[in-house]
Amino acid sequence: MSAALVKDKLSDAAKNAEPGTFRHEVQTVARRFKSSWVELGALLVRVRKEGQHEQWGYATFEAYCLKELRIKRQTALKLTNSYAFLEKHERAVLNGPAENRPSFEVVEVLARAEERGQLSEKEYESIRDDIWKDDKPPAQVARELSQRFPAPVPAPPPAATQLRRLASTGRRFAEELAAHRGVPAAIRERAEALAEDLEELVKGQAGP
Repeated sequence: MSAALVKDKLSDAAKNAEPGTFRHEVQTVARRFKSSWVELGALLVRVRKEGQHEQWGYATFEAYCLKELRIKRQTALKLTNSYAFLEKHERAVLNGPAENRPSFEVVEVLARAEERGQLSEKEYESIRDDIWKDDKPPAQVARELSQRFPAPVPAPPPAATQLRRLASTGRRFAEELAAHRGVPAAIRERAEALAEDLEELVKGQAGP
């Protein structure tokens, strides 16, 4: 759903809500919530750019976000990267009415795609109108964009790491079977032998 459509629906409903009532308060907060991530992203970008966190006693920007704002590193990066995307491509949106600002979940997908080199300036221009004007829920738009600009498949862990995980799983499985007296002894013994074999493989890879 576009930002303008959200604004229109809230405005129509507001005609029946008297200022000062609880219903009016909920509508007001809904408008503010839609744009609050942009405001927070702008402030965090400034904190990092100006090194304000150091003046406040934090060695890193991430430490400041986590300890003082209770914002995890990944969340802080998402906010700053998404704001930077709008600042680069949509300055008019940033300078316009707060309720017309786009959904964070959509901008985040675009920012990540651009960071990975998947979204060029020309390609963004070709899809821009569909993103901001299409009458779809933000979650659906974000999902469609994620399918169009998928994140690269992470590389599998090293073989040694995979083997250690298998050995750990085998040991837990053997211990659970050993504690379950309803399982025949022969099966418990085979599970124990398998766990020991996997652990020997791990030791063999580690060397003397």
